[in-house]
Amino acid sequence: MTLFDPTPPEDAGFDAGRLADAVAFAEAHETPWPRDVGRHLENGRFLDREFGAIIGPTRPRGGPAGLIVRAGRLVVSWGEIDRADMTFSVTKSVMSAVAGIAFDRGLLPDLDAPVADLVKDGGFEGPHNGAITWRHLLQQTSEWEGTLWDKPDLVDRNRNVGGGDNSRKGDHRDLREPGTYWEYNDVRVNRLSLALLRVLGRPLPEVLKGDIMDPIGASDGWEWHGYENSWVDVAGQRVQSVSGGGHWGGGMFVGAMDLARLGLLYLNGGLWGGRRILSKAWIELTRGPCAIYPTYGFLWWLNTGRKLFSSAPETSFFALGAGGHVVWIDPDHDMVAVMRWLDEAHHDGFMKRVAGAIR
Repeated sequence: MTLFDPTPPEDAGFDAGRLADAVAFAEAHETPWPRDVGRHLENGRFLDREFGAIIGPTRPRGGPAGLIVRAGRLVVSWGEIDRADMTFSVTKSVMSAVAGIAFDRGLLPDLDAPVADLVKDGGFEGPHNGAITWRHLLQQTSEWEGTLWDKPDLVDRNRNVGGGDNSRKGDHRDLREPGTYWEYNDVRVNRLSLALLRVLGRPLPEVLKGDIMDPIGASDGWEWHGYENSWVDVAGQRVQSVSGGGHWGGGMFVGAMDLARLGLLYLNGGLWGGRRILSKAWIELTRGPCAIYPTYGFLWWLNTGRKLFSSAPETSFFALGAGGHVVWIDPDHDMVAVMRWLDEAHHDGFMKRVAGAIR
């Protein structure tokens, strides 16, 4: 057998009937987002008021899709698993992997050092921004202040991710000291992307392809986009700084199978077929809880105290994206599950059914 060979559920330790019920549940609880994603964003999905202009590419979405891999074998799939759809903030976790490449190469020798020590493009000057470290950016505690690609950091203030009222998003909130306040953000993640571009000296999609996606056997169908105005000069070359999500268009366009491969890389501690792709140290850092927000690591969600998803083991960690995108990594059961366009209100219900199918 080779990696991702189909395996009957019974041979992978599942009750076939219960697993089929879990898949049916995912198919029956499609996201309420319309198929025309671009129009949905233009109509104010993220409540950005005057800052909501779409400046990156969008794409109509497909239907519910996903797969479950256990012990490296494909147990079940549904929908178009190779369709390269937008993934929104799943892109943040992909960016974390690229940061891992920079870390492993020694280009980020001290994650607690000011970013300004390495990045001198004007974005980390002054007493406030000058105190921001790489750890702050990776854990979304930077409180970076400024405007990037015509989007001010004000957009990142008063975010309420994970349910509830988001009506204050984009309203003024006094900034805290870097590292003392956690808040989900998009402008600041894009600032991290640009900082990584400066340090690596190469387009992030090029680094991702050569150092991660090609070695793990990903398809050629994925894309990583920035914005129409996010072009910068790097060593005399015009390069696009890519975005950390699809908030204003852009971000990763990728299929469920490719996401499963990335999930399996993390499940295996950075190894792929015996080859070291990401260091064990980076994977451990990624999964380390943020001191002031323990359900978050380095741009990956954690299930500390089972507060994120009560039906998944506490050791689980996740890449999550708006619209219902999930890469669920479950070390306890040697399993990776990918869900696309699954209504966010039913993520835990799906996990409960999958957990109930494990024998």
